[in-house]
Amino acid sequence: MTAMSPPPTRTQPDLSYLLDHTGHVLRTQMSAALAEIGLTARMHCVLVHALEEERTQIQLAEIGDMDKTTMVVTVDALEKAGLAERRPSSTDRRARIIAVTEEGARTAERSQRIVDAVHERALAALPDEDRETFLRLLTHLATGPLGTPAPGPGPAARRVRQRS
Repeated sequence: MTAMSPPPTRTQPDLSYLLDHTGHVLRTQMSAALAEIGLTARMHCVLVHALEEERTQIQLAEIGDMDKTTMVVTVDALEKAGLAERRPSSTDRRARIIAVTEEGARTAERSQRIVDAVHERALAALPDEDRETFLRLLTHLATGPLGTPAPGPGPAARRVRQRS
């Protein structure tokens, strides 16, 4: 039997908890908001980035931090809903791109308004004078010291996500 001893003294706020918890809550709020129009966050991501330029399924999977299986399921759902389709690339006949339909483009506009509103509600919890500073500092962390995961002994628990 071990004796109970006091826990170590914390010298810094639990940044891991703060980032994980707020990220989790933001994702659940985003999922609920997008579900109202029949989309997932992944579907929104694919639509928006496929509209930016001609992109293959692999390129979109990398942008959206999706594995191959998840990407196939996501594109299948977009095709079934009539929002996107797989087409041959105009620049590489071996490649297939994800093309957004007219209905998909309208849905992407709508979903972007929803995403922006969820982000605005989250940021509204901060005083106006702190929002820009918060975003600047969080962006600095995400593109600087916390931009690349440390190599580990086994497979990465999560791939690096590109900014969307």
